[in-house]
Amino acid sequence: MQTSIPAEGSAGAPSKPAPQADEIRAQLERVISSPEFPGVGRAAAFLRYVVSETLNGRGNRIKAYSIAIEVFGRDAGFTQDDPVVRIEAGRLRRSLERYYLVAGQHDPVRIDIPKGGYIPTFTWSSSASADTRTEEPREIIPSPAPPGRWRQARRLLLPSVAALAAVAMSLYWIGTWSPAPPLERLASLSPDRPALVVAPFANLGEGPEAQLYAAGLTEELMTILPRFKEIKVFGRETSKSLPADIGASAIRAEFGARYLLAGGVRTSGKRLRVTARLLDTSDGEILWSQDYDKDLASGDLFAIQTDVARKVATAIAQPYGVMAQVDAASPPPDDLGAYECTLRFYAYRSELSVEAHAQVRNCLETALARFPNYATAWAMLSMVYLDEDRYKFNPTANQNAAIHRALDAARRATQIDPSNTRGLQALMTVLFFDRQLSESLRVGELALATNPHDTELMGEFGTRLAIGGQWQRGAALLDQAIALNPGGGGFYHGTRALAAYMLHDNQTAVLEIRQANMQKFPLFHAVAAIIYAEAGMTDEARREGEVFVSMRPDFLPNILAELAMRNMQPGDRDRLIEGLRKAGLAVPDPEKMASTATGTSDPQPR
Repeated sequence: MQTSIPAEGSAGAPSKPAPQADEIRAQLERVISSPEFPGVGRAAAFLRYVVSETLNGRGNRIKAYSIAIEVFGRDAGFTQDDPVVRIEAGRLRRSLERYYLVAGQHDPVRIDIPKGGYIPTFTWSSSASADTRTEEPREIIPSPAPPGRWRQARRLLLPSVAALAAVAMSLYWIGTWSPAPPLERLASLSPDRPALVVAPFANLGEGPEAQLYAAGLTEELMTILPRFKEIKVFGRETSKSLPADIGASAIRAEFGARYLLAGGVRTSGKRLRVTARLLDTSDGEILWSQDYDKDLASGDLFAIQTDVARKVATAIAQPYGVMAQVDAASPPPDDLGAYECTLRFYAYRSELSVEAHAQVRNCLETALARFPNYATAWAMLSMVYLDEDRYKFNPTANQNAAIHRALDAARRATQIDPSNTRGLQALMTVLFFDRQLSESLRVGELALATNPHDTELMGEFGTRLAIGGQWQRGAALLDQAIALNPGGGGFYHGTRALAAYMLHDNQTAVLEIRQANMQKFPLFHAVAAIIYAEAGMTDEARREGEVFVSMRPDFLPNILAELAMRNMQPGDRDRLIEGLRKAGLAVPDPEKMASTATGTSDPQPR
């Protein structure tokens, strides 16, 4: 078979001969002997086998079965149910990509194993293709190499890192963990990035200070890692639900994630040691590990945390991806009390109780009095201030309206750090409740483009889109947030339940509201009452309605103002009122309330 690779120049330029067997064998040895290629494991044997078979004219017999028997020593009973070949092929492809990115940039021959099979292709590398020799085309080793144009495009695409077995496990887990229909959720989730679960870092020392360092490091990793676009990180609530000593196989079985990040923190006086390791969940192999020994007196705790996140992301990111820069221009203050406030904030968000609200508000205000350039704390305080207004939590007397304090705090956060995800999330949310819907959604789009894998932002933006009338898109974003952070608790599920109700999917609505379980949050009970009434669950609807009225007796008499503050569209508003009445709640007539309000000013000007 005569095949040639066009040399640079015009379309009619003489073509360069394709690599020959001796050149390919020399390249094989060059790859296998390189320090950038795995020196242990099965990668070298796998690569040597498929290259030799192809050069010997037996490429057509390179199948999963033959590789399993001849490379991995499986017996004749091997079936496709055993994922070993698929897993190792994915690992080998990544090893080759890394090799040619680092050590093999100027090698003359490139060896690839295209997805969809195990037969290698042999091409001149870009540096070699610059050679303009005009020899006549020669016969080359047959291989199912794709056309040159497709080959070049393929090299520019980010290859999928998750092996097929990991994808299958992930689909199984997502479909069985939540009773909600999984297909809609997975439609927008392609396995195009390696998935990572971060286990809580273990406290290997003694006393509360060591525990705080361990929790702080875990939290910092959960904030920084999603900024790297090449990896998919399960959310913080999922991580918090895990034991520190969880095994890699358990992560594989429950989440389908390819990687587990685990480690520990030990303190001794003013010395801090952080141990971090990255494991392949398919076999528990430690792919990367690092120890850090630092002097806490030097004030570089957060530099340690940032460095850990960078090294982990670099170790597992796809080789053709360009690493997103970790924005450490305004790191949190090196102060345990200030940093503890951010941990309390996330605990409050998962609970949404009036008691936790007062505690975290006081903590954040105290921290910012000492560290006024702490952008993340300003963002968190903005959302806490907003909750005084939208949830009526602990309203502050003798101060500016909560909505104005929330807006000032959000703008302060984005002025200090324009790319701070929490700052953009806070600004989006406050603008939404300030009835600047278009501007709120514009900021939300900007935030999502800046950090598309942050599940906290994803869930909040999905909520704003849904309640603002874009129920379908909002539901899709909430599905992504739930899939990436299945331990995220009630907030995501509660809004997803409301979206399902609005989309006339009451089966999903019931399933989601049962998973929300936010007993301390008043509006949870209102949404539950509506959904249960629609499903014909009369007793449950009545019970939830009674709880809601007891927690928020002021809501129904002012329902038009409450729903207007949330940018509820007229048709959606009427449907919610109808649902509340169906649940047995006494809702005033909207037309009478509107006529009564005519000529009066908005009690909460926006």
